[in-house]
Amino acid sequence: MTESTNNRETLASRLGFILLSAGCAIGLGNVWRFPFIVGQYGGGIFVFLYLFFLLILGFPILMTEMAVGRAGQANLVGSFRNLATRHAAVWTWLARIMISGCLILMIYYTAVSGWLFSYAGYYARGSLANCATPNEYGAFFNGLLASPGRSAAYMLLAVALGTVICWFGLKNGVETTVKYMMGALLVLMILLAGFALTTPGAREGLAFYLKPDWGHFVQNPLETTFAAMGQAFFTLSLGVGSMTIFGSYLNWKKSLATECAWIIALDTFVALCAGLIIFPICKSYGVDVAQGPGLLFVSLPNAFSNMMFGRLWGTHFFIFMSLAALTTIVAVFENLIAYLQDEHRFGRATATLAVGAGVALLSLPCVFGYNLWKNCHPLGGDSTILDFEDFLVSQNLLPLGSLCLCLFAFAAIGWGKPRFVAELESGQSWKFPRCILVYWQYLLPLVILAVFAMGYWQMFFH
Repeated sequence: MTESTNNRETLASRLGFILLSAGCAIGLGNVWRFPFIVGQYGGGIFVFLYLFFLLILGFPILMTEMAVGRAGQANLVGSFRNLATRHAAVWTWLARIMISGCLILMIYYTAVSGWLFSYAGYYARGSLANCATPNEYGAFFNGLLASPGRSAAYMLLAVALGTVICWFGLKNGVETTVKYMMGALLVLMILLAGFALTTPGAREGLAFYLKPDWGHFVQNPLETTFAAMGQAFFTLSLGVGSMTIFGSYLNWKKSLATECAWIIALDTFVALCAGLIIFPICKSYGVDVAQGPGLLFVSLPNAFSNMMFGRLWGTHFFIFMSLAALTTIVAVFENLIAYLQDEHRFGRATATLAVGAGVALLSLPCVFGYNLWKNCHPLGGDSTILDFEDFLVSQNLLPLGSLCLCLFAFAAIGWGKPRFVAELESGQSWKFPRCILVYWQYLLPLVILAVFAMGYWQMFFH
């Protein structure tokens, strides 16, 4: 990698860049949210629409964020300041709002990750052996949520792991660890998918997963379409600057389009494989695939209990889920650490401790919130602090931040189209067709606004 102009750390290899960037994208959006959203919106037709919108929405926005980072050679705030032709103060103010999404994301993401870590430990120790029915598994999970001490301990474990990995630096800590974690994640995922495809309901599960249900689509065309659009945003964590910092580590000799294609390919591969694991198991053991978040912590454990070597497969499954969550925690922590280093001149150690301590403290209301409101949990009931924070990020900061990136890239008072296009085409031998740039500049912002508006419409009128 080319050394940056301000003596910032850089990654040691192209593989490290791709795995670390993909690790930021690969997380709960792929292995938790994607399968149950597919189940709720008709299976194969949703998968088809998701892949389509990933291409026309996710790919250009990811390239925009990466281009801003590579050209600006800083975090999102610093890159906006370095690249803006006019009104730099306004753009940096907007960038700070956008990057706050990374902090809010971590506040509830570490809480959910703690649940995954806890279940990996419970399966390994055999703590769920006495559960035999969905109600018993539901009671076990609700018991975890109702125990602030246990929930906080596992949340702090997630934060501590992310902090320790980042403490050792970009190359020796973040890059090296994520390489191993991504390798282990892919091996576990292939192992679990191979097992799932041998279950008795595998054929039925694959048919539901991959065969479009046009009848369901005809009944709910707009809802299904906008859900697929929203998932394309959510899965890549676009619009909050989490990818900008990795763009700043990318060599100018590399093609942005090629590197972003690799990142999206890995992200999509993990999401699709998660479906290959979950849907055959669900169909084999009579699990309702459309029930929502409870699929992961109630129904799948109940299915594992009916399998031969179910405890072993359950342990591997939740280790897989935990690794996917931890790669995102490490990558987003790195973005927040780089922000403190660039903007506030923190040393690496100080910035790492500040991020770890800040996330841990701010995550406590998310953990204790389940005891402040009775019956508030992912399986039903009223909204929780976690739901509100997820709403802030998923429904607001991700789409509006993506819109801001597009406007900044093309607007004359931002970066400006000529400079943005030149950065896009740096390192590659071909030019972007004019029709693609027209879509990128004029139609893509309208699509993003439509996704944003549809989210509110569904909230208040659906």
